Amino acid sequence: MSHGKIREDKTCLNCGHLVEERFCPHCGQENTEPKQPFHYLFTHFIEDFTHYDGQFWKTIKYLLIRPGRLTKEYLAGKRQMYVAPVKLYIFISFITFFLPTLFSSSEEELSDHEKKEQILKEKEQDEKIARFTDSLKHSLQKDQLIKENVSHPETEKEMKTVDPKDRNDPEVGTFGETADGKMSILGATTLKQYDSLSLKSKDKKATFAFLKPYAEKIFHFQEQGLKKDQIFEKFADNIVHTLPKALFVYLPIFAFLLWLFHNKKKWWYFDHGIFTLHYFSFLLLGILIIITVSELTSLLPDNTIFNTFSFSLYSAAIIYMLVYFFVAHHRVYENARSISVVKGILLFIVNLFGLVCMFLILMYVSFMTMH
Repeated sequence: MSHGKIREDKTCLNCGHLVEERFCPHCGQENTEPKQPFHYLFTHFIEDFTHYDGQFWKTIKYLLIRPGRLTKEYLAGKRQMYVAPVKLYIFISFITFFLPTLFSSSEEELSDHEKKEQILKEKEQDEKIARFTDSLKHSLQKDQLIKENVSHPETEKEMKTVDPKDRNDPEVGTFGETADGKMSILGATTLKQYDSLSLKSKDKKATFAFLKPYAEKIFHFQEQGLKKDQIFEKFADNIVHTLPKALFVYLPIFAFLLWLFHNKKKWWYFDHGIFTLHYFSFLLLGILIIITVSELTSLLPDNTIFNTFSFSLYSAAIIYMLVYFFVAHHRVYENARSISVVKGILLFIVNLFGLVCMFLILMYVSFMTMH
């Protein structure tokens, strides 16, 4: 592929070695004239892009529909036609991390002022409704007392006992919800109430101490006007953004488990690392496709047909991700089918436990890093 006019001087401008043909045998630089016409910028870009484009799409094709093919090709030494494993993982990881922010950032940035106004309006409306409800209750109670002209303990007790929904009391349980859509933790809806309850409940002191960080975070968001559904939506978005980082941390662990289950003389840790990079690249690509489809299907009408279609699509994608590992594992390591299945199941169980632990840590980190 030529990017410019070839120099008559056969001395490489980069390293000084003799260039017999087009490219320097020492450093690989093309021996072209350093000064080029302006249109060279565009032709150079197009040539590089189409070259990378062909390499990239071939890699993606094999990664998606030919489990284990890329790993076998790479370990066999055929590496020029495909994107390098580390570069591939970093690129897909970046896109998977960047895409959700692209979908949500425009909405958040454009409607930030509107959200603040809406929160203020909702607060004012809630206060007005509360004042009106209280005054109405007092007037009804006075009218009832005047009409009956009787006051006995049972009547007073009934009047003091109000339906929890009318009082916005939280539901019973560790995490509850009030009638106005706010969250409660152990019956408290504010940090002040939470601290007060923790002092009174000495028998649950450890529980209150464990939930304190969550309570601080949740009540902080509620002070900003967020309700339960909005907090969980923010939490889910943060998990999606943090997932690529968590998978990157788990990469060497996954490769180490592969190393434990296979012949140490035949397979080096490097080989398992290549398999892991390709498989995790596939997982991230699958997540990326699911996110994209999810955003597109959210634009469709909310009815049974489209919901069933979406559910079927997601289920098929998850099943394919699971089956992909067994097929790729069998093709790369070339064990007998029965041995490959047994090893695959054992690896799946061990990694499932590891991934559950990682996911719990991910949930905690995602929740604590919400802002």
